[in-house]
Amino acid sequence: MGIEERWCVVTGGRGFAARHLVEMLLQYNTYSVRISDLGANIELEPAEESGILGEALRSGRAQYMTLDLRNKAQVLKVCEGAEVVFHMAAPNSSINNFLLHHSVNVEGTKNVINACVELKVKRLIYTSSPSVVFDGVHGILNGDESLPYPAKHNDHYSATKAEGEALVIKSNGTEGLLTCCIRPSSIFGPGDKLFVPSLVEAARAGKSKFIIGDGNNLYDFTYVENVAHAHICADRALASEGTVAGKVSGQAYFITNMEPIKFWEFMSLVLEDLGYERPRIKIPVFVIMPIAHMVEWAYRLLGPYGMKVPQLTPSRVRLLSCSRTFNCSKAKDSIGYTPIITLQEGLQRTIKSYPHLRAENQLNTKREGPSKASIYLGSGRVADTLLWKDKKQTVTALLVLFAVYYNFIASGSTVVTALSKLLLFTSVFLFVHSILPEKMLGYTIEKVPASWFHLSEDKSHQVVFSLASSWNFAVNVLKSLAEGNNWVLFLKVTVSLIILSFLGALSFQNTYVIVSGSSFRKSIRCLDARYE
Repeated sequence: MGIEERWCVVTGGRGFAARHLVEMLLQYNTYSVRISDLGANIELEPAEESGILGEALRSGRAQYMTLDLRNKAQVLKVCEGAEVVFHMAAPNSSINNFLLHHSVNVEGTKNVINACVELKVKRLIYTSSPSVVFDGVHGILNGDESLPYPAKHNDHYSATKAEGEALVIKSNGTEGLLTCCIRPSSIFGPGDKLFVPSLVEAARAGKSKFIIGDGNNLYDFTYVENVAHAHICADRALASEGTVAGKVSGQAYFITNMEPIKFWEFMSLVLEDLGYERPRIKIPVFVIMPIAHMVEWAYRLLGPYGMKVPQLTPSRVRLLSCSRTFNCSKAKDSIGYTPIITLQEGLQRTIKSYPHLRAENQLNTKREGPSKASIYLGSGRVADTLLWKDKKQTVTALLVLFAVYYNFIASGSTVVTALSKLLLFTSVFLFVHSILPEKMLGYTIEKVPASWFHLSEDKSHQVVFSLASSWNFAVNVLKSLAEGNNWVLFLKVTVSLIILSFLGALSFQNTYVIVSGSSFRKSIRCLDARYE
């Protein structure tokens, strides 16, 4: 059968990894390639226009078709006449939106499966993710395909990818359709518009100096051409006659470079080769996690108003601090996969492809004089804490904030419960502090002087007078109510008590959301009024 009669489909064909698969398929000259993606037209970069892709589009060996996986009619049209479908389309994993991911990764995958069955497509290869077996809590070291799906995933992307993968595996053998799933781990390489650019952006902003966790977590990275190669290996294995196809079909395979490396060492190599500083300041996970939760809450509240998708989220923190390495023995034995590009060579090619991101090619934006933050905050303990001038003081403040977050916000405490806890902690602290020796482990422990709690005679008179005045005011209010003549006063007291009862039962989490939302809406109204 001539090549013009053998078509394959690549869904999400303008994505990062999919572009490399398309070019590799054209190089091997086995299929004509139907590229499908959301865009109405295909827009080629200069290198693509003059390369093999541009030539293939002009000659008819490749064609582009618009595809929304949620539109079954479009899916049927794209898959018509295809021998194999490489299903690589998926939403941006950093957008943690359940409806989006479910509609594409689950419902869209159902459409692809049904189209393949209806149109008698021979093979379906699904691009999955190692995150389908990651629960966001426990690290994975040399994990293999026997790992089950966890009860709860790290995010909506992982959960829906697992659901889509299960559908593809279950459909194997339906009307002769052979399927398998590829799980490439942490893809990198030329053409990536997320990983390296966001890393450089963080370096320019001075945020790349931080290491989340102890920095010893191991990771498996995969060069993008190895990912494309794995898909072609899977297709060849499924196309083989006899027991090979039967052994390969209905299975999932981890794909890596087979060279585990410390995650933060990999980050450092990329940054160093581009001329930026290595990460060096380690921040414990328990310190950064409360901040990540607050950022995520803020995004939930302000996302509808245009807030950008944050990078610092709880799921991202877990990914950056856990170990995730995978065993590729099954892929090696079953589909004949071995990396064709080493990790070192892949890094060199990747760095070489980003000359515009190198530090020496950036505009000189070095600040002269104090920063705006320094000018606004001035000097003093608050400025020293917020600007990391006094590291000990800053770390202490972070620990205090974490304690407040854990005990009062994350626990869902009400205002009354929080005040009770605060009094309890204060009592325990004062008692323990009083029985400690004056010197311990070489440090001098300053005792809380009794004068802190002593009230002078004048102060005592003021406090008693204030209490008496408040009491007399309350008695006068009750007296007026008892006379039954002042309806305005009655309404004021009733409304005040209802509000007080509501606030007393309100949790700090809800209070934070209400206050933040109110403040944000007020600021928006002020800006609108300013620019009208």
